[in-house]
Amino acid sequence: MDMTLQPGKLSGQILAIPSKSMAHRALICAAFAKEPTALLCTDGGEDVAATCACLLALGAQIQRTDSCYLVQPIRQVAQQAIFPCKESGATLRFLLPIVGALGVDATFVLEGRLPQRPLSPLWEEMERMGCTLTRPTEQTIRCTGKLRPGNYRIDGGVSSQFISGLLLALPLIQGESSLEITGNIESKPYIEMTRQVLEQFQRCHNSCYPVEGDWSNAAFWLAANALGSHITVLGLQDDSCQGDQIIHTLLSNWKDNMRICAADIPDLVPILAVVAAAKGGATFTNIRRLRLKESDRVASTIAMLEALGGNAEATEDTLTVYGTGLNGGIVDSFGDHRIAMSAAIAATVCKAPVTILGTECVNKSYPRFWEDFSRLGGNYGKYLR
Repeated sequence: MDMTLQPGKLSGQILAIPSKSMAHRALICAAFAKEPTALLCTDGGEDVAATCACLLALGAQIQRTDSCYLVQPIRQVAQQAIFPCKESGATLRFLLPIVGALGVDATFVLEGRLPQRPLSPLWEEMERMGCTLTRPTEQTIRCTGKLRPGNYRIDGGVSSQFISGLLLALPLIQGESSLEITGNIESKPYIEMTRQVLEQFQRCHNSCYPVEGDWSNAAFWLAANALGSHITVLGLQDDSCQGDQIIHTLLSNWKDNMRICAADIPDLVPILAVVAAAKGGATFTNIRRLRLKESDRVASTIAMLEALGGNAEATEDTLTVYGTGLNGGIVDSFGDHRIAMSAAIAATVCKAPVTILGTECVNKSYPRFWEDFSRLGGNYGKYLR
């Protein structure tokens, strides 16, 4: 579905959706808890639904209501199962070491760009520690064997999700195990989120677990405020360990030609690039991993800005956005939810309408985005291609 958005500022009050990152981790911990859990989570999106489907295949029971996920822990682990990951990198990278720890004969089914997203060095470390991994087809991964206890080592410079997956899996391995992280650690806050959720479930598990508000998706509304809109975002924790909480500090201290390290906040780059185009430019460093997201987010961010009349360029590890302003135009979302939502916020400062192609991609993380956009005064028409 495509949409044409008319220029105009937004205003009103919005409740932040639950953190997708926290929901993934809490669902997995709940599936291995001693007692049932009600995860208070009003909106999960397609990625969280993929994690639910995989946990169901593993043996958990999960019932979805309007306000929560009711999780009955796994009592008997499936010996063989198919895991539909859809396009969710977190689902695949968290569940792969978990099924290895449990010794499940597992086939993971991947969609979209997920087959192209990296699994090394997690792949090699799992094979070193007892599993056999193969690619029967481009869209499938098979894992057999069982991880043994011992000292696990992994380079932290590719994806924090590999580290989080191992942290979630190691308690399931019989015998003592440890994890050593080598090299530079990318996206450290996401690792801390995993540790936090694990500790919360291990320390004092309550039957009710509220999933905190998501700073990553709230960033779109906060960026709109920086561009002249007036939106009150409720439900965010100021003391959250979510790395994207830094959006508040970045926007509050915005200066022309800012230099921003993207190593820990790769998901914020598309929307911050929109702010930069409208407000004096910026240079983003440590952008390598953006090329491995739902789209090549370096290329898709540049394409979005240029389609709207902006100007940006990249080297291997930097993205420079020039503060030329934005006019309007036709933006291809590249099937990437963060590109589509960034283009929507760009429309609030454009001089002419913005047409976004493939707007249904927001369902990956924020299914009600267009409903909320409209409720805040966003004016759009939609049509099917």
